[in-house]
Amino acid sequence: MEDWQKIKLLALDVDGVLTDGTIFMGADRMELKRFSVLDGLGLVCLKKLGIELAIISGRLSPATKSRAEELQFDHVVQSRKDKGSVLKELSADLGFSADQVCYVGDDVIDIPAIEFAGMGIAVPNAMPATKKAADWITGNPGGKGAVREVCDRILESRNESVLSLSTT
Repeated sequence: MEDWQKIKLLALDVDGVLTDGTIFMGADRMELKRFSVLDGLGLVCLKKLGIELAIISGRLSPATKSRAEELQFDHVVQSRKDKGSVLKELSADLGFSADQVCYVGDDVIDIPAIEFAGMGIAVPNAMPATKKAADWITGNPGGKGAVREVCDRILESRNESVLSLSTT
């Protein structure tokens, strides 16, 4: 739990991590994504503890922007596939060392960010190389509580819980 206590920045991929990776797109190119409320509540609780939240996505998506605004993410970077560089820059700008950073991803473009982060995490539906690079793999798949598991670990390391923080 000691490593989890150090975390000051939680950075997440979107498609395959905050969602199950499915994108619904209509003929008008309107995009819909399915996000987990379980993940959302965990993220809200981390915000209450002062943990910085970031999204780093290789795709530009209005649905991602909307969800990030709803959950009050501190940093949203879209259309960047060089996720390791983005995470290093963001960490430096915030004055955080790598061991204060947690990153969750699912695909090979997430590997540099996973390797940089002091706590690099993959979801079980991640690509094999991504899972191999990770320090830990969640039990739940992306879009179905994986991020909540990460949030719960960070909260537990601080002797907090979603129950105690969600009622304040």
